[in-house]
Formats: sequence, C-alpha cells, structure tokens
Amino acid sequence: MGKKKKQAENTIAAGYTLDYVSEEPIRETKKELVRQRVIRALIHEYGFSPEDMELDFSIGGRKKVDVAIFRHDEEHTIENISRAAICRPEPNVGKNAVRIRDFDQAAKDLDELESIMQEVDAIKYGLWTNGLEFFFLEKEKKRFETKCNPIGDWPVAEESVGTKDVVSDAHTRVADNEMLKITFRRCHNYIHGNEGMPKDAAFWQFLYLIFCKMHDEALRVKQRQAWRRRFWAGPKEQFDVDGRKAIRERIEELFAEVKKQYRNIFRGNEEIALSDRALAFIVSELAKYDFGRSSIDAKGAAYQELVGVNLRGDRGQYFTPRGVVDLVVEMLDPKDGEIVFDPACGTGGFLVSCLKYAKKKIEHKHGINQEIADTLEFLTVDEELKHYASKYVFGADFDPFLIRAAQMNMVMAGDGKGHIYHINSLEYPKGHLVEKIEQEEKEQRKKLDERIREQLTLGSFDIVMTNPPFGSDIPITDENILKNFDLAGNWEPDGEGGFRGPFGRKNSVAPEILFIERCIKWLKPGTGRMGIVLPDGVLGNPAAEYIRWWIMRETQVLASVDLPVEAFIAEANVNILTSLLFLRRKSEQEKRAEALGGVEEYPVFMAVADKVGFDRRGNKLYKRTPDGEEIVEPRQHTERFHRKSGWVERTLTRQEKIEDNDLPVIAERYREFLKEHDGRSPTKKRSASQVKRQPKKRVVGR
Repeated sequence: MGKKKKQAENTIAAGYTLDYVSEEPIRETKKELVRQRVIRALIHEYGFSPEDMELDFSIGGRKKVDVAIFRHDEEHTIENISRAAICRPEPNVGKNAVRIRDFDQAAKDLDELESIMQEVDAIKYGLWTNGLEFFFLEKEKKRFETKCNPIGDWPVAEESVGTKDVVSDAHTRVADNEMLKITFRRCHNYIHGNEGMPKDAAFWQFLYLIFCKMHDEALRVKQRQAWRRRFWAGPKEQFDVDGRKAIRERIEELFAEVKKQYRNIFRGNEEIALSDRALAFIVSELAKYDFGRSSIDAKGAAYQELVGVNLRGDRGQYFTPRGVVDLVVEMLDPKDGEIVFDPACGTGGFLVSCLKYAKKKIEHKHGINQEIADTLEFLTVDEELKHYASKYVFGADFDPFLIRAAQMNMVMAGDGKGHIYHINSLEYPKGHLVEKIEQEEKEQRKKLDERIREQLTLGSFDIVMTNPPFGSDIPITDENILKNFDLAGNWEPDGEGGFRGPFGRKNSVAPEILFIERCIKWLKPGTGRMGIVLPDGVLGNPAAEYIRWWIMRETQVLASVDLPVEAFIAEANVNILTSLLFLRRKSEQEKRAEALGGVEEYPVFMAVADKVGFDRRGNKLYKRTPDGEEIVEPRQHTERFHRKSGWVERTLTRQEKIEDNDLPVIAERYREFLKEHDGRSPTKKRSASQVKRQPKKRVVGR
C-alpha cells in the first residue's frame, strides 16, 4: 500500500497537467494550456501571489471568470475581486503568421469580459486572451456610465495605471520564457499580417526595434542617473493619434543612434517602414520587459523561433537545437581566458550559449542570484560578461543576413560589441568575402581585413564549436578552395591499417569534410579542442574511413555522442541522423612520437541520446512510468511578488513534470568520465575503423 501511495503522489495521469495555483492535477485541454501560461506570467512577470488567485470563479448565474485575482490577503469574495481574465484556446495556426485584431475587430469576443467588469463593481482591470492575442481593459466609472477602455497592458500587482507620475518610469518586468516567445511571435505577426509585409521584411523591421530597445537599455546602464528612457509607450498612447506620433519621434531618434553605434551591421540607409499604428503596437509590447534582466534562455528561445521561420538557408544551414548546443558547450567547458570560435555561426546559437555558460560562472564567483540581484550586482555581472564577450568570443559566417541576425542574438545575450565576421571560413584567409564598398570606405575595410586576419589566425583558438553546412547536394567545387585541403585529395590504403595521400584533387567534396579539417587547423596545437555536428556517414561509412584515419592522426578523439533524428527534424525539418564529435588537436611532437611508436589506445567517451525532450512534431516529452503516467518531482523556485513596499521574494517548492531529455544527463556523465580517467595513460593500439564502429554506451538508464 505504501509503495502505491508513493507512486500516486509522484505521478500524474496522462492528459493532465498541474495547476500552477493549486498544484492539483487538471485536465490538459487547449484552453487550459493558455490559462496556465497566463497564470505563470501573472506570478512571475506581474508579481501576483498564487494565493490571491482562483480559477473558474463564479460571479452569479452561469458567468465564470477563468482567472480571478483578489486583493492581497483578502477573502475570495466577489466584493474583493480586482482583476478578471477570460482565456480561450489558442488558434490552430502552428508557427504560421496570423492577423492580429485590434479592439474594434475583437469587440464581439470582448463583450463577455466587458459585461462581467460592468456587473462586478470591484473589478478594475480585465484581460481577454486566446494565447496569441491579448486585450487589456481598464474600467472607467463616470457619473452616468461605466466604460471599459483599452490599455496596452496591466500594471503590476498593487499598482494602477495612474500610480506612476511619469509613464516612462513605469515598471519593466523580467520576461517569462513562454510569454516572451509569444510576444515576439505576436509582434512579427502584426507586421506581417497587419502591414502586409513579406515575412523576411517583417523580421528585419522587428529586428530594428529590438536593436532600439537594447540600445536604450544599454544607455540606462551607461548613463545611470542621467538616463532618459525613450523606448516606452504609455498605456493609452498607442490608441491615440498624437500618442502614436510621439512614440515614432522617440523611436526614430533611437534608431538613428543605433545605426551609428552598429556601423558594422547597418549600412545607414535602413528605415523603420512601419505605420504609426504598427510601430506603437510593437513598442508597447516590447517596452514592458527588462531585456537586460531577463534570462538568456528566454530571449534566445523567443528569438530563435522567429529566426527559424524567416532565415532558413538553402545551402545546408540547419539551425542547431538549443539542447544540442548547450550539450556541446557543457562538454567543452570553456575556461577563463580560453578563446572560443564558431566558423559557421549562423544566428549565433553556440556563441550565445557560451555567454550563458560564462554568465553562470560569473554569478557563481560573486555569489549572485541574477533573478533577484540588486542594481550593483546586476551591473557587476553585466560588465564582466561584456568584457568576456569582447575578448574571448568570435564567430564567422558567409551569409550576410545571418551575420546580422547573429549580432542581434549576441546583443540580446549581453554582448555589447562582439566579433562576428562576414567571411567564407573555407576560403579564408585567401579571397575571403568582402562586401562591395564605396571608394571612401576602402581604408576602413582594409583595417577590418587586418583585424580579421589578426584575430582569426589559424592555430590560435582554444575552442572551436560548430554545426557546419553539410550535404552532398551542396558540394564545394572551387579548385581554389579544394587545393588547400588534404581531405580534398585522393587517399589509398597503405596495407598496414593506414592511408597514403593526398594524391591529386577531387572534383567536389561535401562541405562538412572540409570544415573538419579547417576547424582542426584553427585549434591551438596540443591543447585546442572542438565539438562539431556531423552526419553519421562521416563516422560510419566504409568509404569515409580515410577521413577517420586522418582525424585520428591529427587529433585525440575525446567523445562521440549519437543524436536521434528528432534532434533536427522538429526544429530544422532535417530528417538525418547526426553525431557530435569532440576532438583535441595533437601537437607536432605527439604526431612525430606516434609516427615512430604507433598510436596507443586511450579512453573515449561514447554515448547515445535516445530522447531530446520533444518528438518529431516538436511536442514536449515528459518521463512516464511503465503504466504511462507522467512523473512529477518537487523543485524549488524563487518567486517574486509585488507589494506596495516593493518586490519581495520567497522560495516555493512546486511539483513539476520531468522533461524526457537525455542530453543534460550525458553532460553529467561526461564530467564523471573525465574525473574517472584523469591522468590515466593509454594502453593499446586502435585503428581508424574502430572510432565509430565500437558499440556505444547508452549512458541514460531506461
């Protein structure tokens, strides 16, 4: 009996989720998913206490409020209800753009909410949402009528719209992961669906405003007391013609500064082409958040979702899922003073993950919890992170659009400058890409070329991490590139388990093969290490054995991790099996010694990831019992609530589902492997064919 009871307390039936207010199981419907997302935001962003909420609160007759919020510490009666939220299921549009309605167009849906607000005297604010559209209302009582007026957002707990004397000083919030992702999607949808812009044009317009937002926040850190906030929208400004014009005036001023500040990204002729209505909507949506204090994960997830929809390349550019990126960074474990480089950085996923990793180390060093850090602590972390990024993090890509997208991603992650260059990594340093420029800019370009050559010197990086473009359908055929690579030549067996070559030159080579060689050459001899995403054929096909032999001649194999097809099919729509290969470049002395005495066996970490937290369609996966029940476990969270005296914190223990994801466990097992084999000497010889063909250990218990 005791065993069964324990299992019941730590599981939840399939088709149910945990209510964020009561922590009791509740059926997981489309509407409930929206409601729970809203509740989480009300707690984490607005500062309401779950004890002050109630679900499905009846206000008489058949009318119910999906989420009722009561005055703090007051009895849950109709006389004490202060805010009401009506939730509807999210429209079934996937990641497609959908037109965002204004208040007039949504009037019919808002009738129910307005009726409730007018009927219940105590309700001051109302919200209607379907998960994508959010309509906030404020009740205004006049002598002969009661009106429900549109506002851009609710004020935080225990504040009212009129609390602040200066609207531009209104409270900004730390973003909840899911809500920020929806905000980004809603903004992009508004530009694409309401302004009639193509998706890519809508994306860049949105990007310009993100730059403005980040620039305004950077000035806050730099100018401190003298700072004058400009990226803001009053709660009613976006609904007024004069208010919209005032917003445009502030943003145009900011954007002019942005183009000067980021001359390596902007050409100077870019314009904000949005209507006043659309501009006011976007600014109102983004201004509510404090991007500097919001987590890198929240900003990265929101940004990557838009990037994935708009900037998928047609030359093998598959954006790497965040879980895979984080695993590579954790296994390579960048140390203080180590220089990191991604020669095919795309939108900057690996580089942003490095900043996130470095930020955690900085916080740990100073004993700072960034979620509840005071201003001085926040500035300490922010300044150290910027210094780290400017000195130790580098990236490159041949796609100029991805370079700009990567720059933005890095700026949001906390990098004030960054070193991301527009070059062809396979062609570098000869004939690398340069943009067409005017005569007067040639001297500036020359200086940039010199800086690139100085900073991206072969053999100068401690760590290389990358997911290169790959595929036989996008071969490299330029002989000016191929002639510089050993692996572009022909190789033949030497009869002793090795190969002779290169002889001549192949007519075409898959790009990932050349990237393996180029990445190794970029590493510091003896100490430099790398992690690279490769199609399984490189490590398994008999025809590629000469490649594996060459890799083992030049490097020590540190680890190999098999990824399931779900890793890339859900986010990148790429149905291909891949592996992560981790290598350390050998020194010339090591290579000479092995040429004389042979290569001895050494421990290699091998693992297979069966699950990555989501299925082929991108649906989240959670751990289950053999009976199919989802497992829950207690987890502690520091939650912040807003009171009249300010923000207060408390630690709560919540029951949560466990993501079915092997990648974090593999990272943990790798750390254990390193401790176990630290200082162990190699013993036996190993052939190139053994690298992949040895059975791999599933490090995750099942």
